[in-house]
Amino acid sequence: MRTLDNARDTCDRLHPGLCKALDAIPFAERESPGDGGSAVIDLFRRHDGVGLLVPTEYGGHAADPVETVQVMRALGSYSPSLAAGTAMHHFTAAMLFSLAETAGRLTDAQNAVLADVVPGRRLMASGWSEGRTAQNILAPTVNARPTEGGYLLSGAKKPCSLARSMDLLTASTALPGPNGTPGLALALVPADSPGVSVHPFWGNEVLAAAESDEVRLDDVFVPEDLLVTTTEDDPTRLDDLQTAGFVWFELIISSCYAGAAAALVEEVLRRGRGPSTERAQLAVRSEAAFALLEGAARAVRDGLAGEEAVAAVLVARYAAQESMAAVADQALELLGGMDFIQSSDHSRLARAVRPLAFHPPSRVAAAEPLLGWFAGGSLELS
Repeated sequence: MRTLDNARDTCDRLHPGLCKALDAIPFAERESPGDGGSAVIDLFRRHDGVGLLVPTEYGGHAADPVETVQVMRALGSYSPSLAAGTAMHHFTAAMLFSLAETAGRLTDAQNAVLADVVPGRRLMASGWSEGRTAQNILAPTVNARPTEGGYLLSGAKKPCSLARSMDLLTASTALPGPNGTPGLALALVPADSPGVSVHPFWGNEVLAAAESDEVRLDDVFVPEDLLVTTTEDDPTRLDDLQTAGFVWFELIISSCYAGAAAALVEEVLRRGRGPSTERAQLAVRSEAAFALLEGAARAVRDGLAGEEAVAAVLVARYAAQESMAAVADQALELLGGMDFIQSSDHSRLARAVRPLAFHPPSRVAAAEPLLGWFAGGSLELS
């Protein structure tokens, strides 16, 4: 399919050989965690996938939003698990390196951690609340107690993608404020820190290779200079970070599932299944869904920011989400009963489109804020 081939070309340009390596593995194996961990995550690491959104001065590709959604669509067409799992790494990279771009906004220790992401092929898991549909993606999931030289972090994140392959856990953390009110901080936690443990959690075969298990923190010591907080001379930096991170998150995660839907359409077209009118309708629906996401990405690339960017990506995401669900159902129907009987690959791929609805914010949670925005007010997501 032409536009999916274009997305794969973008992926090959930035990660040479990754698409071919993924295609060489049977679909069922791509989507299974395996005894020694996810094979597709290992391929992603070995093909320098970690550097997609890392600035060039840190050794990365500095992909723009349009390139990014194309790469994630390509990965989603081969392995929805890989795309969804690594989306959290990319989302984290987009946020943290945006701070690093401004001199003095990160400590030497924080910069040292980020400087090793590309050369060390370090995967970053996000300890934020992307698994809770009604919650802000940066809502704190762990608490911190002051101790000499830093903080002791305790809490759990479930599910936490890349749980078994991560090198670094980045967690939104509630820090005790001077007046007793908790404040938001972002903690950089090496995965091998004492007190960090991983436990089985994911029970569905869909997206099983994303390694979305439970990560627990039990009095994990984090030095003070590995926590990103607001400062008196930079009081809005975490607010700005949340807005930029939210936009990246919605674009990236939506594109993952758009890839899974496109792969089903590609198979229908390749086999010539069903009347030409239905095949054309299917392709139009799929292309329209991704065009919305790509259009929002292009607007962000060209300067759209703040609440306008958040509203644009939410509109694109919800419209694409609805279309992709219909595309998956129609594609399965056109592929036919014998295809369903003989292999679970396509039914599993179709089900892999659905979890987009479970990523925050849910349509219900965003309804009132969007209505206020459409009416001319501010966009206030909880």
